[in-house]
Amino acid sequence: MFCSANGCHPALFPAELQQSEPMKKGYLLLLLHAHLPFVRHPEHPYFLEEIWLYEAITETYIPLVESFDRLVDEGVDFRVTMTISPPLASMLADELLQNRYLAHLDKLIELSGKEIERNQNHNEFRELSQKYHEDFKRARFVFENKYHRNLVTAFKKFQDLGKLDIITCGATHGFLPLMETVPQSIRAQIRVAKEHYESMFDRSPRGIWLPECGYAPGVDKILSENGIQYFFLETHGVLHGSPRPKFGVYAPVYCPSGVAAFSRDMESSKQVWSAEEGYPGASEYREYYRDIGFDCDFDYIKPYIHPDGIRIGTGLKYFRITGSTNHKEPYHPDWARGKAAEHAGNFMFNREKQIEFLSGHMDRKPLVVAPYDAELFGHWWYEGPQFLEFLLKKIFYDSPTLQTMTAWEYLKEYPSNQVMTPSFSSWGHKGYSEVWLEGSNDWIYRHLHEASNRMHALAKKFHGSDDGLVCRALNQAARELLLAESSDWAFIMKTGTMVPYAHQRTRDHINRFTRIYEDVNNFRVDEVWLRDLEAKDNIFPKIDFRVYA
Repeated sequence: MFCSANGCHPALFPAELQQSEPMKKGYLLLLLHAHLPFVRHPEHPYFLEEIWLYEAITETYIPLVESFDRLVDEGVDFRVTMTISPPLASMLADELLQNRYLAHLDKLIELSGKEIERNQNHNEFRELSQKYHEDFKRARFVFENKYHRNLVTAFKKFQDLGKLDIITCGATHGFLPLMETVPQSIRAQIRVAKEHYESMFDRSPRGIWLPECGYAPGVDKILSENGIQYFFLETHGVLHGSPRPKFGVYAPVYCPSGVAAFSRDMESSKQVWSAEEGYPGASEYREYYRDIGFDCDFDYIKPYIHPDGIRIGTGLKYFRITGSTNHKEPYHPDWARGKAAEHAGNFMFNREKQIEFLSGHMDRKPLVVAPYDAELFGHWWYEGPQFLEFLLKKIFYDSPTLQTMTAWEYLKEYPSNQVMTPSFSSWGHKGYSEVWLEGSNDWIYRHLHEASNRMHALAKKFHGSDDGLVCRALNQAARELLLAESSDWAFIMKTGTMVPYAHQRTRDHINRFTRIYEDVNNFRVDEVWLRDLEAKDNIFPKIDFRVYA
């Protein structure tokens, strides 16, 4: 059966979306999933895990913004889809974190200035020090002067220009398949995310990245309830669906709810992600693990690492990957840039050949969906933003076959698609729930599910309440539950990195929720304690606890 969206009636599309060029044989949908857990600790003057955000801003988000700005200035027509998760958007817009990021950046500018002097007798390293110094100063200008400390507005600009399709995510990146027994939490994750997106981007979200690409049948109905029109699936989510997809993963399908599902192309992912074959492993690229925060004399580097003396990465790295050896050769940015251009050309060539083959077997132009974690580009793979910029320019100028496109535009061109029920799936190891439900983290779910049931009961009991203090407490209870549900904590427990922090965050949010639950039921809310909690966990300022009813 083939059907159009929204109950078999073609959806209305905005006039500003241009028609696709008829000569192209197929399309590439590049998707960057930008997400970080909500880490904000005003109670401490310095908090180690906040550096996750600062590194991502400097190494991923600002370089992407600069690339998009250059492409727009050069008249390059491009399309990129990007998730900006609600926790990430909240942190990017948070004044405390904005100020702390600038202080962090000023330290890097100071350190890179010292490095120019320290490396004055080593030409290669001195030139790299100068490069980093200029990069950090330029990042500061982009962040503070050009975009006034809020990168959400930068990405929104590209969306308003029609180049970037920003989609939402679960409110706190909760892994939805493990919430099936508490559907009120799935609804809250989607509804709160939708409302937060509207407050940030002045429109409703058309699409969503399901956290960890985690899907279970029925989730799409909740998306439909909230006006979400498309989402993305792991490959086997569509291939193992019922009935089998006529066009594999190279065209969207409609769920019975009318929501469209787009599925990942493994071939394009492998070229970037694979540890053995992926582009980021090339010997010319910068070595991630060699950083002066670990290499330099302790007394010299001490002012620029953790105040307790814990060595951390600074972002100043002087070596290239070289090969599978402990010996590393100096990094040459020009060599790496040339390799990034070469890899962009290779990626485009392979997608063209893929499209040429597929177009002979389909009654529509094939769509290759290539999703990646945004932080791969720049943070883990330093040259990643250069690769993307080269790729988008090459496709625009050189490809007779390929064009970049968004999911929304594809549904406009092909509003009729096969109807099927996708299968339970995720993009985690082995494709299901094992990453987020195994021996290291299974203990959290009995607490999360109990808290969700309690939140549901509170929302029903106090649905009509006009007691200001009680409503504030219940809104904060909803925030604490959502923060506890973040899939990041279970993921960290599984991977073994920063495990005590993940344990502490889970326990803290559950304990705070439990105290609110007991205090509200016993009519003894401590306003002073609540005010302090609202200042600490200040995500979703407009949340309404009734979303759980």
